[in-house]
Amino acid sequence: MSVTTKDVAYIAELARLNFSEPEMEKMTNELNAILQYVEKLNEVDTDGVEPLSSIHDQVNVLRDDEKRESITNEEAMMNAPDRLDRFFRVPKVIG
Repeated sequence: MSVTTKDVAYIAELARLNFSEPEMEKMTNELNAILQYVEKLNEVDTDGVEPLSSIHDQVNVLRDDEKRESITNEEAMMNAPDRLDRFFRVPKVIG
């Protein structure tokens, strides 16, 4: 299967794209290169290979949601560059 310049012009029209003549030739060559690669994939023997829905069999890679101690307000404020009482002080961004 190969793509012609006429096919590229049709696809470009559907996508509302305008290509110059050199761009049309370049796009035709690039699409044909992609299709050649896909055709090469068709040569691979896939008999007996089960389809995959994922590349690995892990179900849930997240940790369990467990209640645990949190840091105190003072511990959180230890590295704050600027603070006001028990709050972080940041530059005003809304006028």
